[in-house]
Amino acid sequence: MIKTPLSVARTDIKKVVTQFISKSGSNDRYASFDYCYNYFRTTSDLTRDIEKSALMLGFYLASWGMFRGSSFLLQKSAKHFERTIEYVAALDRTVWEIDVDDYTDENIQKIISIYAELKGRLIHNANAELTLITKVLLGVFGFVPAFDSYFSETFRQISNGQCGFRRVNTKSLGFIRTFYEANQVTIDNLSNTTFTIDFATGKTTEIAYPKAKIIDMYGFAASKTSKDFSKR
Repeated sequence: MIKTPLSVARTDIKKVVTQFISKSGSNDRYASFDYCYNYFRTTSDLTRDIEKSALMLGFYLASWGMFRGSSFLLQKSAKHFERTIEYVAALDRTVWEIDVDDYTDENIQKIISIYAELKGRLIHNANAELTLITKVLLGVFGFVPAFDSYFSETFRQISNGQCGFRRVNTKSLGFIRTFYEANQVTIDNLSNTTFTIDFATGKTTEIAYPKAKIIDMYGFAASKTSKDFSKR
């Protein structure tokens, strides 16, 4: 068990997350999370229209920067996501019930296992995996934050060096659970009052943001190197 540092409890979570949310509307790229998460959470058969499923995942990842620069995904079409969609479709629907308030040892192992399976389907030739796969996990299941450079920097600082956040493992997920427990009231309130946007209407749905998504937004926006959100 990770020893809880005194700095784990934060007083700025509501302010940071609220400011981040205020910058995102139905036409803004961060809403791509909402559309992706809504789709995968509510579609019972992801393989019935596998092309749509692949395009939904691909556009979300593109919006979140996974197709820019030297990313190997620039050389791939939506067909590259087919095996990933088939795997996700075969999972028990109870996987979508996992969130940071339910990070039992068993569920942590499920997350690690799903991470490994997605890595095998999406990553080839030793390409970097951590940011891409965690963004898939966040957009599809909503049960883990995206370990991009901004989030990881924030949480390395919060953990006082106890965790490097360079892997999805029992240590990193255990610290996220510790962070949640130290800030539970604030995170729960934000989760219970923040809802995804519906693609068709542009209005809010009844689907609340997962607690892991609240933590993701805080970790990203609180980073000292993330002054410009557009760089994510």
